[in-house]
Amino acid sequence: MRKIVIDTNAMLQMLGSKSPYHFLWKKFLNEEYVLCVSTEILLEYEEIFRQKAADIVATMFMRTIQFSSNVVRKDPFFRLRLIKKDPDDNKFVDCAFACQADYIVSDDSHFRELKDVSFPKINLKTLEAFARDFDVDRDGFI
Repeated sequence: MRKIVIDTNAMLQMLGSKSPYHFLWKKFLNEEYVLCVSTEILLEYEEIFRQKAADIVATMFMRTIQFSSNVVRKDPFFRLRLIKKDPDDNKFVDCAFACQADYIVSDDSHFRELKDVSFPKINLKTLEAFARDFDVDRDGFI
């Protein structure tokens, strides 16, 4: 099963029930991929979701992640510092490396810096490319 790190903005797009990417959240709930997170990522998710949604919605989201069997939580013991333009994004890179994730899902242009790094190789996919990985239409039907 694919191990994925999802940046906060991509996750926000997946959670909206009217979003064309909401089916990706349903795929997570159906345990069709593994979500890799660190404490830093969880703290950012919670902070941003509490700003964007009602407390009960943010709490339910965080509990879902906390109790899902397809979540790998790993706190890196090192900092790769591969993204220079927005160092705060490195938490996703460090988690991906520590978890040996298949890729990071992000539409954030700062992550494009990873294409110029030969080692360690951290793969990146846009949210649209991640959606195409599932070979299904947006309603989840084959």
